Amino acid sequence: MSIKKDLLAVGHTALDYIITVDEFPKANNSAPMKTMKNLNGGAAANVAMVGAKLGMKTGLLSAVGCEFINSHYHKDMEKLGIDTDAMIISEDENTSTAFVMTNNNQDQISYFYWGAAKEFHDGVVPRDKLKEFKVVHLATGDPHFNCKSGIVAKEEERLVSFDPGQDLGMYSPKKLKEVISNSNILFGNHHEIKRIQDSLGVDINDLMDLGPEIVIKTCGKEGSFIYSIDEGKIEIDSIYRPAVDPTGAGDSFRSGFLSQFINGASLEESAKFASSVSSFVVEKQGCQTNMPSYDEAYNRMIDFY
Repeated sequence: MSIKKDLLAVGHTALDYIITVDEFPKANNSAPMKTMKNLNGGAAANVAMVGAKLGMKTGLLSAVGCEFINSHYHKDMEKLGIDTDAMIISEDENTSTAFVMTNNNQDQISYFYWGAAKEFHDGVVPRDKLKEFKVVHLATGDPHFNCKSGIVAKEEERLVSFDPGQDLGMYSPKKLKEVISNSNILFGNHHEIKRIQDSLGVDINDLMDLGPEIVIKTCGKEGSFIYSIDEGKIEIDSIYRPAVDPTGAGDSFRSGFLSQFINGASLEESAKFASSVSSFVVEKQGCQTNMPSYDEAYNRMIDFY
């Protein structure tokens, strides 16, 4: 059977409250908000949306509330042709909501209301849906469900990428090791990769020995590092743009990388394209307000590199 779709993102769809402050308050104090916007987000949804904008045929497996169906957000997904047939619909909880605060140093603090995402834990992985896609990307979400999805995807010989993101603290070392062992590609920013190494007591080479052939560490304006069993360490400069809002930069990087990698591009080419994609997203507030087309991202990549 030929696989006709590209990437299925598994994990959160959320409503984002993006907030900027001069500085974070200390305990038992308050701080004024400079700006606050309600925008579309959720790591898995970001990956699916950016991927679709780049021309991939993407799908999304999230747990959402009843109010999500036929909402503006849902209709935006339908316009981009995203497959949402496997959504888990909660009758009791609303769609997850994130509160993301960024200070003048571009540091972030996030609070996340799980809501409907609680349905993940006892959810059944839709094997037939996973089989329709070349790549299964495990984004922020329930560790137990991500683990089950990784096992099924590996059994079906799909490419599995994993990005625990800010949910990393929810993974026990045992569960983290299990999900990583079923992944081909591990994504994380420099803080997250270090936490993973510390949690498991491994260096980069030992980490790859656990399962993933490729580990990709993003370092913001410092660029990214790719560690590959076949090619060793590759360093990629970032396409720097003043960050209006760094939220969603990582998700767009993952989507951009995978869009190229599954179509035969090298690790270096894929990472350069990913850097270009993420450079658009940080130029405006919100994860999905400045998603580039393939041509826009490609032309900026060529101009820079």
